[in-house]
Amino acid sequence: MKMMTMMKMMLVLVLSCVLCVSADVLHEDIGISGCSSSDGEFMYTLDGEEVWYADFINQRGVEPQPSFMDHITYPGGYESAVANLQICKQNLKVDLQAYKNPPLQLDPPSSPMIYPRDNVELGQKNTLICHVTGFFPAPVKISWTKNGQKVTEGTSINVPYPNKDGSFSQASRLDFIPQQGDIYSCTVEHLALDEPLTRMWDVEVKQPGIGPAVFCGLGLTVGLLGVAAGTFFLIKGNECS
Repeated sequence: MKMMTMMKMMLVLVLSCVLCVSADVLHEDIGISGCSSSDGEFMYTLDGEEVWYADFINQRGVEPQPSFMDHITYPGGYESAVANLQICKQNLKVDLQAYKNPPLQLDPPSSPMIYPRDNVELGQKNTLICHVTGFFPAPVKISWTKNGQKVTEGTSINVPYPNKDGSFSQASRLDFIPQQGDIYSCTVEHLALDEPLTRMWDVEVKQPGIGPAVFCGLGLTVGLLGVAAGTFFLIKGNECS
């Protein structure tokens, strides 16, 4: 990683281990430790997916996988993360002094992408995801609204995920029940932005059209009436002959 990137947010530990499961299957297991003067991050990923991270606020390890997946646990992982955080902050202090406290480079996030986790069905529980990438330093702040009103219940945000170019990605989630006409928005704030970025998303579920069915029904009815009338006159004609 470039030295300037290291000075943005000190990543003192980037471990990459390629595990060979079979002759033609490879997996990438990465551990990442990072810090600033006031914040820190410690996480493990497998093939680009978060499998464990340290929550320093609530002082515990978190396994962010969905409940239907097998979880990967790291015994002693949180204690190790706390120790690495202290080492990271000490190394950051030394490096800042050595490089005479260089200015912080700011990279703004991309325009937010907002999309539902599952196919939208009215009245059925779902999750909206707001995703941004390409920013530095981490993290971003993401907030939600529903029909113009701020929403905090049912929201969550993952830890920043490092990209290969030294920038970060991050996503927030909102649990919701779709109702026709509701309008949601996610707003992203970051040090590199002069003003927040906002993306809107509205619930619009197209109902099945009844026109073709009605016309088909009418056509079938008219056809049956025509057959009945023809049969009636055919019988009458035979009676008169």
